[in-house]
Amino acid sequence: MKALIALVYLVVSLSGPSADVSTKGINFFEGNFREALAAAKKEKKPVFIYLHATWCGQCKKLKKSFKDEAAGEYFNKNFINISVDGETEEGAMLRSLYNVKEYPTLLIVDANSKLQTKTTGYHTPYLLMNFGKRIVPN
Repeated sequence: MKALIALVYLVVSLSGPSADVSTKGINFFEGNFREALAAAKKEKKPVFIYLHATWCGQCKKLKKSFKDEAAGEYFNKNFINISVDGETEEGAMLRSLYNVKEYPTLLIVDANSKLQTKTTGYHTPYLLMNFGKRIVPN
């Protein structure tokens, strides 16, 4: 019984802070586009949309920029961030709505889904933040 208690204590102590989800980088909204718009209205923020495909090499490279601490702080503070696979039904709707022709495409829309700005391709963390600052010049 003491061994079991010691094992439980060890597991709990090892799963402390190191097991927490890192807050570094951009945190993406857990929900669909409609829900992201509702959150944007509630929080009075624009929506940053990362439209990608699983097979896209530039998309995979761009994901590394999303892990940047400064980019994360900026985007998490100023936007509702959502990542959408462009090859899904929701992604197809967004591609059509915003005339997306390539991956990755980055969009910023207001809480009413009106396009504010758009860009494509890989961006370093610095350029990613400059893209966001077109709309929220923090």
